[in-house]
Amino acid sequence: MAGRIEDYALIGDMQTAALVCRDGTVDWLCLPRFDSHAIFAGLLGTEEHGFWRLGPAHAADAPPPMAARRGYRGDSLILESEWDTPRGTVRVTDFMPPRDGAPQLIRIVEGISGRVPMRSALRMRFSYGRVVPWVHKHEGRTVAVAGPDSVWFDTSAETYGKQLTTYADFTVAPGDRIAFTISWEPSHKQPPALPEPEQSLEATEDFWRDWVDQCTYHGPYREAVVRSLITLKALTYAPTGGIVAAPTTSLPEEIGGVRNWDYRYTWLRDAAITLSSLLRTGYREEARAWREWLLRAVAGDPENLQIMYGIAGERELGEAELDWLPGYENSGPVRVGNGAAHQLQLDVYGEVTEALHLAHMTGLARNDYASLLQLKLIRYLEKHWDEPDEGIWEVRGPRRHFVHSKVMAWVAVDRTIKLIESGDADGPLEKWRELRDDIHRDVCERGYDKERNTFTQSYGSKELDASLLLIPQMGFLPPDDKRVIGTIEAIQRELSTPDGFILRYPTSGTDEGVDGLPGDEGAFLACSFWMADDLAMIGRVDEARKLFEKLLSLRNDLGLLAEEWDPRLQRQVGNFPQAFSHVPLIDTALRLTASGAYGG
Repeated sequence: MAGRIEDYALIGDMQTAALVCRDGTVDWLCLPRFDSHAIFAGLLGTEEHGFWRLGPAHAADAPPPMAARRGYRGDSLILESEWDTPRGTVRVTDFMPPRDGAPQLIRIVEGISGRVPMRSALRMRFSYGRVVPWVHKHEGRTVAVAGPDSVWFDTSAETYGKQLTTYADFTVAPGDRIAFTISWEPSHKQPPALPEPEQSLEATEDFWRDWVDQCTYHGPYREAVVRSLITLKALTYAPTGGIVAAPTTSLPEEIGGVRNWDYRYTWLRDAAITLSSLLRTGYREEARAWREWLLRAVAGDPENLQIMYGIAGERELGEAELDWLPGYENSGPVRVGNGAAHQLQLDVYGEVTEALHLAHMTGLARNDYASLLQLKLIRYLEKHWDEPDEGIWEVRGPRRHFVHSKVMAWVAVDRTIKLIESGDADGPLEKWRELRDDIHRDVCERGYDKERNTFTQSYGSKELDASLLLIPQMGFLPPDDKRVIGTIEAIQRELSTPDGFILRYPTSGTDEGVDGLPGDEGAFLACSFWMADDLAMIGRVDEARKLFEKLLSLRNDLGLLAEEWDPRLQRQVGNFPQAFSHVPLIDTALRLTASGAYGG
């Protein structure tokens, strides 16, 4: 059985990522890309679907021991886990070197004290656990082959096969270092080069140290901000600049529920807000790469703008269910692909335009095509802003006039007007000023409940929606506007959990809710950070700081956050780690630091 979501650590090479449990088991790894088929899919099934455990030997009828200590080496993505056993102490260092050739996962066992019996158990299962590969020796190396894929296993330890699993049993004493490496290569090509684990470890540490040194934030929440930035960098697909929402699929928003989605793609919304956080903390190269990815993905065709794309800009992300996988803690179905790709979500135009605007304002070199794209987006919105859509939360029910979507359409027009006013683009300025006013008036008249003094989820509805918290952050209304304050207070009353965290919107348990799905979900962490932001903006800074620091306490021991927090089970749920949680963490830290609203 897989560990709790918060028991996992992330390692990666900016092209794919692995999740390593506290007991030393790699339960999730897709090769060679984030969105490739998994060779270890135990996270969504059982050990029969693939895993790699490396840790102290234990009795067959006992669970593997958990590491007594673990942490990242400094500001890096190099994981160090230590076990204290009756026979001594041992450390395992796990990492994936930034890719220069074949993708590699390297694990180095180091004896600290005593003599510790160890075991490596490697069970590769291709195609999300469905295909047992042909495992054999080739010139002294172990290789697993199935169809187009081959995975090469290299170690100085003696290995043997048993029950379709490759084992190594060995003992480490103080100073001993034994490395294990798997490398992926297309099966029709020559074997990958022999790994050099120690050199790769040094190069990986240098890479992360140099990257973190670019961070311009040095405030009181630096540890949390830097770990979040490293996580966002790990979710960036280096060859193209695309940013995945998370490296996993189908980790449930409710244990045992059906709200299980594939997040291994680039949502324009998530990527745009990630870009904003990177820009605010000094990372302009990532912003430039993402802008280039955007221009390639959209390809000058805003009439057919998708809300998400593949990490190289692919458009077809057909959704399917893997019925041989039972799902994380039996939370089925397991889905790959994402059918929301072709939804109409008008807010995306605002997020993309806001990101391009911020890139322009922070001095990123001008790109004429980016400005042209921005103008094309507004010409599309001119014709379509007043249509119903599926909204930010990708509802699978009927389209509605979501207030947040209209607000973000206003943002798109407003930022484009500012671009024209700066002299860096040409457009019908007066016409678009009128459009901006029209959208603003429409939202304030049709999306606001005067009796309750709050904006609502959609025109004519009574439900609230946490995305309304972005109204002051986007500059649609000033923070001291009574309608803004009323909305914040209404969301606190109606969408708060007993812990004080924020739900996205009301759900209906076993009935089909506003999103077209049965079941409930946890508190959406991004919304809770948005609440902290809003509280700071309206002057309730002590309350904002307390909520922010309470949110920080939800991170696992490595500083990582999933998409949601289950207030009933008191655990993380949803895909992990989640960019849409780490981005607002960074933004709220910056806001609180600027306001001086921090403790100690």
